[in-house]
Amino acid sequence: MQSQTFTKSMERDLSRVKKISISGIVIALYVVIMFLTQNFAFGQYQIRIATSIYALAGIHPFLILPLGIANLLSNTILGGLGPLDMLGGFIAGILTSLGCYLLRKVHIVLVAIPILLIPTLLVPLWLSYLLQLPYTMLVISIGIGQIIPSIVGVLLLKYLEKPISR
Repeated sequence: MQSQTFTKSMERDLSRVKKISISGIVIALYVVIMFLTQNFAFGQYQIRIATSIYALAGIHPFLILPLGIANLLSNTILGGLGPLDMLGGFIAGILTSLGCYLLRKVHIVLVAIPILLIPTLLVPLWLSYLLQLPYTMLVISIGIGQIIPSIVGVLLLKYLEKPISR
C-alpha cells in the first residue's frame, strides 16, 4: 500500500517536473522568436510571430501563465516601453492564452480569435498613452500585424494534434 502511494506521488512529481520543463522551453522559445523577429515585431505593424505560440494553451492549459511570463520577459529583454508595457504584455499574454484554451474547446479554428483580437484591442490601451498616438490608429496597425500570427497559431495546433503515423 505504501509503495503504491509513493509511486503515485512520484508520478505526480514527474508530471509537475515535465510541466515546469515544458513551460521553461516554451518561454525560451517565445523570447528567442521575438529576438529573431524583432525587426518587424516592434514596427508600425507589429507582426509578432511569437504570439502564435499562445495557441499551445489550447491543448496545454498549464502554459497560460508561462506564456504571460514569456511576453513579460520579451518586453523586458528586448527593450519594451517600461513597466506599463511589461505589465500590460503579461496580462495580454495570459488573457490571450486563456482565450485560446477556452475557444479550443469549441473548435480549433476559433483559437485564431483571441490571438487576433485580444492583443489588437488591449495593447493600444497603454501604447496610445505611452506613444501619444490615437487608440484607433494603433488598433488598426496592431490588428493587421496579428492576422499572420493568428493563422499560424491555428496551423500549429492542427499540426500538433495530428496523430503520429509510423
